Amino acid sequence: MANPFQIAQAQLDEAAKALDLPSDVHEFLREPMAELWVRIPVRMDSGQVKTFQGFRIQYNWSRGPCKGGIRFHPEETVDTVRALSAWMTWKTAVMDLPLGGGKGGVICDPKSLSQAELERLSRGYMRAVARFIGPEIDVPAPDVYTTPQIMAWMMDEYEAMEMRHRPGIITGKPVHLGGSEGRGDATARGGMYALREAAKVLRLDLSTSNAAIQGYGNAGSHAHHLITELFGTRVVAVSDSKGAIYDPNGLSPVDVAEYKQRTGRLSGFPGAKEISNEELLTLDVDVLIPSALENVITEKNACDVKAKIIAELANGPTTPEADHLLFKNNVYVIPDFLCNAGGVTVSYYEQVQNASNDRWKEAEVYARLDEAMTRAFHSVNEMREKHRAHTRLAAYLIAVDRVAKASVDRGWVGKR
Repeated sequence: MANPFQIAQAQLDEAAKALDLPSDVHEFLREPMAELWVRIPVRMDSGQVKTFQGFRIQYNWSRGPCKGGIRFHPEETVDTVRALSAWMTWKTAVMDLPLGGGKGGVICDPKSLSQAELERLSRGYMRAVARFIGPEIDVPAPDVYTTPQIMAWMMDEYEAMEMRHRPGIITGKPVHLGGSEGRGDATARGGMYALREAAKVLRLDLSTSNAAIQGYGNAGSHAHHLITELFGTRVVAVSDSKGAIYDPNGLSPVDVAEYKQRTGRLSGFPGAKEISNEELLTLDVDVLIPSALENVITEKNACDVKAKIIAELANGPTTPEADHLLFKNNVYVIPDFLCNAGGVTVSYYEQVQNASNDRWKEAEVYARLDEAMTRAFHSVNEMREKHRAHTRLAAYLIAVDRVAKASVDRGWVGKR
């Protein structure tokens, strides 16, 4: 599998060349500003102690405190965390949020841990990184296999160490502990707002269109509900890690979610044909929504993609080589760090609410998110048309230029 950080660097390199960045600025932006590797000893329910490897990477804080999730995954790697911290830097910049980019992770299989073990690991991770984070430094959030409950444990551990109330230390918390209304479906909802605007550009009627969704976690399952509810789009295929199901007549988000909750899988869903995840990506649909893992659309299958729009809710689903092939074939890609930016945007709103000791209603959160996603989408689309570039490069041109200017103006790099 391609190294995700090398992909992130290649994407930056393309933007740096187009922007004619000075070599020292380009070199500075190619690597994280700080990396923390931690070892976390956890006493297991058996009484034995197991040590876990964890990371917290702060890619760039020129525009504000770092922001980014914490992943618990058995195949976590430092290069994945580096890549995600880079993408978070560009994500906050393309949304014009006063934040930088960071990411964290622990190499573990949370599905094999008891609830008590998971809590001890979560608290242990917070103890290990606490000196390096804070509302004015770096604010973590949930990501793959981490939850609002895990965020609550981490917040509580930090507050116990600080001996004061600090809800802004982390976002994605339960609402009754300072979390924001509207955070649960924010990633998917932001993506749907961007999809709506892309459909306008292409003059595509979403109410008569069909879609396929790869991945049925938080983002994918919410996307199924929202694309149906907001636009009336017919979702004909969805998948999870075990495989995909297909029904040309459409799949009900309520029925699929209930079946998945009850059985733990999508395979065997009544009336649907079972296909592979690879087949789902090349179905004859109008909208393709990758919501799972990195590197699923490559130079090997990009020319077989039939969708008019790819809305990337996953991080890094498309390789640089595939980007050029998709652009050549007139497939409109809404790049990940724009399409899935709803999550970090509402996390930022949570930070604002925590800092001001305020609470916003769900409708206000959604209205602010809609305005922010719409503004960011059209700034990227205008850059795309101006430079006749693929959409990811257009988004990079905006984001990298903003981060580069902040780094130069601070005097870190550039001519004096």
